[in-house]
Amino acid sequence: MIESALLYESHSHTPLCKHAYGHPRQYAATAAAKNLRGLIVTCHNPMPDGFSANVRMGLDEFDKYVRLVEETRTEYVGRVDIRLGLEADYFPGYEDFLEKQLASAEFHYVLGSVHPQTQEYRERYWTGNPIEYQHAYFQSLADAAETKLFDCLAHPDLVKNETVESWNPEMIWEQICQALDRIAAVGVAMEINTSGMNKRIPEMNPFPQMLVEMKKRDIPVVLGADAHVPERVADGYEKALSILESCGYDRIQFFLERKPHEVTIQAARQSLLERSTEIVSENK
Repeated sequence: MIESALLYESHSHTPLCKHAYGHPRQYAATAAAKNLRGLIVTCHNPMPDGFSANVRMGLDEFDKYVRLVEETRTEYVGRVDIRLGLEADYFPGYEDFLEKQLASAEFHYVLGSVHPQTQEYRERYWTGNPIEYQHAYFQSLADAAETKLFDCLAHPDLVKNETVESWNPEMIWEQICQALDRIAAVGVAMEINTSGMNKRIPEMNPFPQMLVEMKKRDIPVVLGADAHVPERVADGYEKALSILESCGYDRIQFFLERKPHEVTIQAARQSLLERSTEIVSENK
């Protein structure tokens, strides 16, 4: 592990979720190549009752997931710090299940997600009115924070990609700010997810104006690429740091042992630049 390495890829997946590719060791290799300190594996949690079973590991694969991460951790000791995490869906009625699941392994980081694209979420909240759907989403996001089950909320404006034609944040600004007030009161972090650049509305999640409001409320931010293939580890990190800086942030967080750690944006950027300089030097 290079001494200058500071950052973690805090949002990555495995093939167990049925829509990601590559062994965690391949993600770890990319993390090493990009001068990251570590990789937190956060695959989609298994859920009961067949809940969106086509995009997550099965309940009977949970132990396999834990072993897979541990095997990768052992393989990369001294090179990349591999940690066990989880991306866990928030959906009303499953709080007790989640609490028990999160106590069943030594997770270092738990991302709470509201996935408005799932069949279950649409059946519960879709009324035919996209603006009401957006309202429901931000309400759900705040509800997720208030469970205190999660360290951070993932891709926290994801609904915009499900309601593209009707997405106008000014129309729901009051609801967004109310949700942020509730999230700030709990103290949970929120993610800037670089994979938003590859979605229907090509901008990071969340959009800059929402980041400004988050900063006004001192909501901490965690950086994650939501990597579903090894090549996307830390993808867009430099741009994300610049966006955060323009929105008033001067530091970011990551979680280990469910506790926050801070890195200044200046130090984070330098860490990435040092590796870039090293690559250029090697290629001369």
